[in-house]
Amino acid sequence: MEENSHPQKLLAEMLGTAVLVFVGVGSVPATAIVGGDAPFTMAQLGVISLAFATAVIGMVYAIGHISGCHINPAITLAMAATGNIPWRYVPGYVAAQICGAVVGALAIVGVLGRQAVDLGLGIAAYGSEVGAGQAFLAEAVGTFILAAVVFGAVDRRAPGGFAGLAIGLAVFAVIIPVAPITGSSINPARTLGPMITGELFGGSVHWSQLPVYLGAEVVGAIAAGVVHTLLKARASASATRASEPVPEGAAS
Repeated sequence: MEENSHPQKLLAEMLGTAVLVFVGVGSVPATAIVGGDAPFTMAQLGVISLAFATAVIGMVYAIGHISGCHINPAITLAMAATGNIPWRYVPGYVAAQICGAVVGALAIVGVLGRQAVDLGLGIAAYGSEVGAGQAFLAEAVGTFILAAVVFGAVDRRAPGGFAGLAIGLAVFAVIIPVAPITGSSINPARTLGPMITGELFGGSVHWSQLPVYLGAEVVGAIAAGVVHTLLKARASASATRASEPVPEGAAS
């Protein structure tokens, strides 16, 4: 089977990230529109989490065989840092993902209208009662868990055909505890796309928080990649020792 061309991979990453943002991030203002002035509930958070999860699951099966379906610059950087993809792929992938995130956020405004911007457009942000350190830790831990599942699910030794489901459920799970603190972005493209679009439409954007999100997400993903590499190396070493022939007389 011929491998897809690099432009095809970039297009797939842009499309996948656009869908993630439109469905996942778009569920935030959509929930607020439907709920009106009612207090935000755990049930609503569950619906938002499910929207993100199903978008990820769908895209993994739609474009995973084309580009790998990173749809997350932190995952792309972690993949490169651990030698799973060449570094030369990183600039194009990251640019495609950010462009896709902007397209997805623009689609939210196009579908839901100006009201989506007035309701915050699903822009990830943390309130004044949350310190930068706490926000950094929340995003780093959330991204670490997501990336750990990604690395494990796409490992050649993992059961085949379940990567999309595993990764999507990881997204669902992580959003539940992290969203009350930071909105659970766990994805630099998901962070940037709505912020850029919100700025274009005069929305409220806390640009001073951007370094916290980007730094935490990249650190969390690379840390997960390093841990998986260490675990994989240990397993490989054990397998190698197990396959070595037993010296004559060693069993006696």
